[in-house]
Amino acid sequence: MLTKVNHEQKDEAALRNQVNLAQEPEQVFLNPWADDGVTLLAEPPYFWQASSASALIEGVGASESDLLNDKIEAFLTQTRRHRKFKHPIVYASVPAILDEVGFRKSFIMANDRIVLGGAPGTRAINRYRWANEAEATDPQQRVVDYFAKSLKANKGKKLQIDPEALGSDMDFAITCRNTFNYYHFVTESLCQLCVLDDLDFQGRIFIHFPNNERKLRDFARNFVEVLFPEYKDRVFFERAPKDYDRVLTAFDLMGVHFLNPELNANQVNKLAPSDQFWQGRTATVASQGVLQMNAVGSSLITLRERALRSIEGLDFSDLPKKFFVGRDTRQSRTRHMEGEDELFDHLKMFGFEYVVFENLHPLEQVALMANAEVMISYHGAGFTNMLFASPETYVIEIGTLQTAMTRWGDFWPVANAAQCKYLSFYADYKGVAPEDAPNPFKEDLLPAALSHQGIGQVMAFVVALDGLVPDMPTASDLLKLARTLFRIGEVDKTLCVLEAHQRLLAGHLDLLLLLADCHKHADAPTFELKAIDAAFKADPSRWQTLVRMIWCANRCQRPQVIRWAMARLQADFPDRHDAFLKNHEWVRYVV
Repeated sequence: MLTKVNHEQKDEAALRNQVNLAQEPEQVFLNPWADDGVTLLAEPPYFWQASSASALIEGVGASESDLLNDKIEAFLTQTRRHRKFKHPIVYASVPAILDEVGFRKSFIMANDRIVLGGAPGTRAINRYRWANEAEATDPQQRVVDYFAKSLKANKGKKLQIDPEALGSDMDFAITCRNTFNYYHFVTESLCQLCVLDDLDFQGRIFIHFPNNERKLRDFARNFVEVLFPEYKDRVFFERAPKDYDRVLTAFDLMGVHFLNPELNANQVNKLAPSDQFWQGRTATVASQGVLQMNAVGSSLITLRERALRSIEGLDFSDLPKKFFVGRDTRQSRTRHMEGEDELFDHLKMFGFEYVVFENLHPLEQVALMANAEVMISYHGAGFTNMLFASPETYVIEIGTLQTAMTRWGDFWPVANAAQCKYLSFYADYKGVAPEDAPNPFKEDLLPAALSHQGIGQVMAFVVALDGLVPDMPTASDLLKLARTLFRIGEVDKTLCVLEAHQRLLAGHLDLLLLLADCHKHADAPTFELKAIDAAFKADPSRWQTLVRMIWCANRCQRPQVIRWAMARLQADFPDRHDAFLKNHEWVRYVV
């Protein structure tokens, strides 16, 4: 009889946990400007604001295959030009009261509609699209139309605000995607506890999750206890479904960006690099993806600040400053990188130690990253700890084109919250030939394979960071290293590496142009002009080099060089010569 009752209870819970997505979007999603169910305790200090500083985020191809490297570099170039905002933005997370609340799987519902807040809201929209793919009407267009129609209807309206709405016996509850993935727990759930910082909250705190209780990992409880000691014995992990008449929660306003009539959309659009993927207020899949990778929740920044305060005055001098992060396979899905042992054997020679985050106390993990000079690992949830890194820390990831296309942007908000230096080397796939590369979006995540060549590329970079000059065997190897150093702003180190390999520079257009870039950055136009001249001699077929020579010669006040370059431009590229002369009147007075 007991077993039968238990099965009936489980069936009832499973039924309550379902969300009916086979409806029109306005029946599925809550619009807080038009629908009841969400009340803020105060006017938001802002909806979004441009960040005053950002992380250095870069990637580089490190495959053994030229074909795969070309694909990697094409994706990286596209991302730099069309997906990366000029500055990241910070979106406010604020306390809010929800009415008639249902926690369903990893969603929050109010008045029987899904609350669109942060990453859970984005996942809900994606689930809606997937659930309705078989319908005659395109679900993507239905979502776009819903946001456009709602935004128009919201014009002139304000969010509901009631400073007296918080009752003395009210619980605080947030959702958790799962309790076994460190990344999702920290970036989506743990940080939301920070919205209580300005409230004198004395009630219970619930974290609701959809997975089996057996997958409730120790790290979840440990990080709550260590970073939020004031809530001791008041935090409870409880599996969904769970219902409340009213509950206090954290409301991440990024989730309602495309519904918000109070935004100055043009200010956001000015930060976008292009309109290829960012479509402004049109809520396409691409626009939502671009917003999510370039936005940081204010609660994530607050969590970082709280964690760093927690280690103040404590002695962690025994922890390494340069380290490689491995995995405890008892607590993670095993995706060991091929070449890991060989890479670490090389790293040890330069003072690196081997650490496993799971084996460290939460405060040790925070302190390890806060005081780190260089962290290196292969792609995984451990990069969440980049949140605690200092702006001077280099966080180096070994990944694949698949992680670049599907996971890289997930870590941008973490990097931008820390304002650290986040560099990814995209290598080969373990056990997969380059010509058999998987569809990044349709196959499970594959582990990386770092070849001997790739290990050499990573080590050359590490050595150069140490202020040493590695001996590069070929011009191609030198170019990879020098370009990587230049892109991350290490111009002095780039110049040292280039000038130490004069034999490889001779007659090599790309290396000479990079040398010119270094001198330009250093505001040394005379040396820049010399490098440009050598580049033109290396390849006289490029009119762009002549035009650059003209501009540089003008800064150097070398009229004779301008006259020579203009004459050469007229002789070899007459159309370019005429266009340049037409658009730049000052040249007429020189020639």
